[in-house]
Amino acid sequence: MTYRILITDTCLALIIEIGDKKIQRTILERIQKLSNEPDKQGKKLVKDLSGFRSIHAAGRYRILYKVDKETIIVYALAAGIRKEADKKDIYQIAKKLLRAGLLDLS
Repeated sequence: MTYRILITDTCLALIIEIGDKKIQRTILERIQKLSNEPDKQGKKLVKDLSGFRSIHAAGRYRILYKVDKETIIVYALAAGIRKEADKKDIYQIAKKLLRAGLLDLS
């Protein structure tokens, strides 16, 4: 089954902030690959980001996404660099966006 891909405005804005066109293109290509078996790709996130999944893209860059099996849609929610203990870490950014209500699709 092929899933439809929806990239949120938040995700697009985060990709644009990256600035490096090659990395941007790699991330967008990786997002498109989520259309086939997205549940078998990436890893399930826990705690504050439970219900979301994360997949590697372009080295230390990650894509956070959510799979909706009912509508057969993969939502690309955020993308950015994994920089543990840094305010620019994509997981820290995602937690802030979630608290602000900008990541939750339910």
